[in-house]
Amino acid sequence: MKNNKETIINKYFIEKLKPVEIAKELNISKSAVTQVLQKDKRYKKEKVNRKTKNKKNHNEKTKKYMKYKREVIKRKKDKDNIDLRNMHNQATAELSKKKRLSNMAYRNWNKSAFTYNKKRNGYEFRKELGRSYDVPKFIKVEV
Repeated sequence: MKNNKETIINKYFIEKLKPVEIAKELNISKSAVTQVLQKDKRYKKEKVNRKTKNKKNHNEKTKKYMKYKREVIKRKKDKDNIDLRNMHNQATAELSKKKRLSNMAYRNWNKSAFTYNKKRNGYEFRKELGRSYDVPKFIKVEV
């Protein structure tokens, strides 16, 4: 047993193994390992040091993870903003032309006003909305 005590103390203080790992390696219970370690004068100090080190490592990993998550969210927002800006620029370009707006461009700009009719293979203006003379009744989809 004396040999076991020395082995336990060496593995804990020199090799820096946890009591559970030592217990598995020596095929004894964790409580037996802890009992041997508690009799050593250095045990409490070492335990406090390990706790402090683990807490510091945990805080650093948490900071890294949170920074990573913020970056992911920021990239997603930036991508959404770029997509929205591109769509806005495209719509502005289509609507600001001096020539007449094509029927499909009008439909793309005002999608909710049209429904697709499979039989006629095109888009029909919804009657319940009320239509002025310059809004197309039907837009044929050409394939």
